[in-house]
Amino acid sequence: MSRLLNAQTHAWLKGFAVSARHLSFTRAAEELHVTTGAVSQQIKQLEDRLGFKLFRRLPRRLELTEEGKRLAAVVDDAYQAVGLEVRRLRSGVMSGVIRLRSVPSFLNKWLMPRLPRLQARFPDIELHITAEDSNISLRDGDFDIAIDLNDGHYPGLIITPLMEERIFAVCSPSLLKGRPPLRRPEDLAWYPLLHDITAWRGSQEYGEWRHYLAAVGAPSINLERGYTFNRNHLTMDAAIAGMGVAIARETLITSELDTGALIAPFRARVDTGKHYGIVYAGGALDDRRVKAVHDWIVEEVNRATLPT
Repeated sequence: MSRLLNAQTHAWLKGFAVSARHLSFTRAAEELHVTTGAVSQQIKQLEDRLGFKLFRRLPRRLELTEEGKRLAAVVDDAYQAVGLEVRRLRSGVMSGVIRLRSVPSFLNKWLMPRLPRLQARFPDIELHITAEDSNISLRDGDFDIAIDLNDGHYPGLIITPLMEERIFAVCSPSLLKGRPPLRRPEDLAWYPLLHDITAWRGSQEYGEWRHYLAAVGAPSINLERGYTFNRNHLTMDAAIAGMGVAIARETLITSELDTGALIAPFRARVDTGKHYGIVYAGGALDDRRVKAVHDWIVEEVNRATLPT
């Protein structure tokens, strides 16, 4: 047995496992970054060593023999067990509590749906999560990493930029029934407005709408009416309920536009000059656990912004 499972045979078994999964030497070769001929030769050498055939080589496909099926099941289980144990060993190093602070809207709409992937990768890291508005100052020592929305100026702290934020007007289709058409920003004079009073650090009660209307050329609209909320997701919920027109953040709109719960009556999307970033104290990333969470967030942002 010891002679059978030498280093060369291990390589053959790896080639066999991948070939059995794909039932194709060509696709196995692509995954293993070798030539098809090399995979075919590995399988032949393995069959010669074992003394029985693993595949039936049919004109256009491969088919596992009964012996091949039995060995494939054992080899697949073995590789999965090895992979699981390696992940456990790695996650054993990545264990403990990480304090993460985030602006509530980003936490609720963007981060929370993705956290199961972090949990699966680092099951022994425990996040202690705090939701805080951007206008509450970041205090050194009450978090390991924080996700904030601002202009990137954090004296005494370091920031990893994540995503720019743009805003645009949204409403429920039901809001338009029985009202004047909503074709231009000036038509907002006939509609109630919904306000997020904690849009970003330093923003005023009607600051989000004021910024948007100035950018689209309708600064004379009376802003001081409608409902105000201190959470973005509450503003969105009110818009879905048909209570008025709200300002949506491009980063945080997920399925609402796709499902038709909200519509964007105007094309304009306005840069806010703000962006999300990971904020942390100098030396924080020296802790491998903190760096693992930091790098995972960056990875998720890159995944989300890849073209589809």
